[in-house]
Amino acid sequence: MAASGRDSADRAPLNRERVLRAAVAFADREGIAALSMRKLGEELGVEAMSLYNHVVRKSDLLDGMIDLVFSEIGWPAGNSAAGNGAAGNGAVLDWRAEMWSRAVSARLVLRRHPWAIGLMESRTSPGPATLAHHDAVLGCLRRAGFSIELTAHANALLDSYLYGFALQEASLPFVTGEEAARVAREISGGFAPGQYPYLTEMAMARITSPGYDYADEFEVGLDLILDALAAAAR
Repeated sequence: MAASGRDSADRAPLNRERVLRAAVAFADREGIAALSMRKLGEELGVEAMSLYNHVVRKSDLLDGMIDLVFSEIGWPAGNSAAGNGAAGNGAVLDWRAEMWSRAVSARLVLRRHPWAIGLMESRTSPGPATLAHHDAVLGCLRRAGFSIELTAHANALLDSYLYGFALQEASLPFVTGEEAARVAREISGGFAPGQYPYLTEMAMARITSPGYDYADEFEVGLDLILDALAAAAR
């Protein structure tokens, strides 16, 4: 009888990448707090001690998981030959489009891996994908003519907005626009007339309007930030 796909996977040689991908899948499904070496071993059909041939300790496992997440995010053009020009030549690449694409990609990746939001910048032993990603972001801004100081400001501002929005989005008690409208009506229905006029206005005029999607707020805010950075760079 032919072996099932899961049986074949279970017999595949254990290596670091397989361990890390299994850990990411487990965290996606159960949450990072539920992840342990014992449970990961059960997931892979091996004893927990076998995992230490591929990850040194739990922190090494987390480092590798975060590096996998970073590898899924689209990188902006950084210091590669794609730019083929000196810093300050604004015509070399469209930094605004690059930062836009990177931010949108990162948000989508963090929606798939919400457990990673609080860990993305916490690693003290970042992996190659993590380092290459950050270097590409900095390189894109520097080659677009941003000073070192403004590059630092832009990087902090963009990452704070990105991670903050992702965390807020992951915490919301709704997913679809219809669910958002229902929650808004339930909350505002408990207000006495005139008690919270601006919250009621926002709920009735914005959140319950047809086609509302909280996710749209991300691109509006991103546009405002990039416009401000472009003005600062000028």
